[in-house]
Amino acid sequence: MDNTTPTRRRFLTSSGLALLAGGLGAWGPAWAAPQLGSTTLRIGTYKGGDSYYFTEAGVEKTPYKSALAEFAAGNLIVEALAAGSLDCGGMSEIPPIFAAASNAPMKVIAVLRGDVNNQVVLVPKNSAITDASQFKGKRIGYARSTTSHYFLLQLLKEKGLSFKDIEPVALAPQDGFAAFQSGQLDAWVIFGLVVELAKNQGARVLRTADGVLSGNYVISASTRAIADPLKHAAIGDYLQRIAKVYQWINDHPEQWAAKSGRIAGVPPQLFLNQVRLRSQPYKLVAVDDAAIASQQQVADAFAQAGLLAKRIDVAPLWDRSFAKYLT
Repeated sequence: MDNTTPTRRRFLTSSGLALLAGGLGAWGPAWAAPQLGSTTLRIGTYKGGDSYYFTEAGVEKTPYKSALAEFAAGNLIVEALAAGSLDCGGMSEIPPIFAAASNAPMKVIAVLRGDVNNQVVLVPKNSAITDASQFKGKRIGYARSTTSHYFLLQLLKEKGLSFKDIEPVALAPQDGFAAFQSGQLDAWVIFGLVVELAKNQGARVLRTADGVLSGNYVISASTRAIADPLKHAAIGDYLQRIAKVYQWINDHPEQWAAKSGRIAGVPPQLFLNQVRLRSQPYKLVAVDDAAIASQQQVADAFAQAGLLAKRIDVAPLWDRSFAKYLT
């Protein structure tokens, strides 16, 4: 895995939030309100991620302190959760599977339903490749233990191929972008803003992950934070704020794109392209049986391909105790 060192930044905190009716009301249990001011919630996020839009969504004044650490990918957030340096963070449904294989002390606590059309297979502008069946013997880039890893696995299986038939190149997204630009990859299975950046430079989308990926991204938390009543209440409050942020993003795509463009230093149109092409809007929801079944299907595919030492039962990885915050 990538050993990228996260950089920390603080966002606006408040231990003096005015509490309605002497409690947190919709934001959490009233008993926790007087004590949350002494709690610091350590959150794993991404540059330009949901935490950047708390002010726009009107949810920036938290009754606890927040310490954010930015990461390049979800598998790195999982590593930090497992190491005890984070309380919660977001990723796709895939990194927690590998955490479960090593009995990492973390649980999946909520599901973010979202876009899969920004997860694609890219080939260079002048590539002769027109179908994944032509991947045999080719250098194919992907990000290990992420959606692109699973997408590539399923794509190869669909064409009667396996990882043994290609030269797989596991790279973090930014490293993959550099390798793709310099012609070191014949194809690249990747996600996010780098897709639009590559397309802007002439890369061709061979296909999207629609029909392959579930669109389930997840929020996970360390078991220690879940067991701490104050941390539990703070995480529940945080989930409600995230839900409002994603609703704001859905309702204000141009404002979101403008700010996202400034943060990333790219034209806002690249973000508007993502909105225009997305498979569905983002929505944070409680854990349900369908999400667990989806992750089990993914875990089984990794096990069958020999990428896990044994089959993993993912059910114990999920925690439904935060459902009350997302109803």
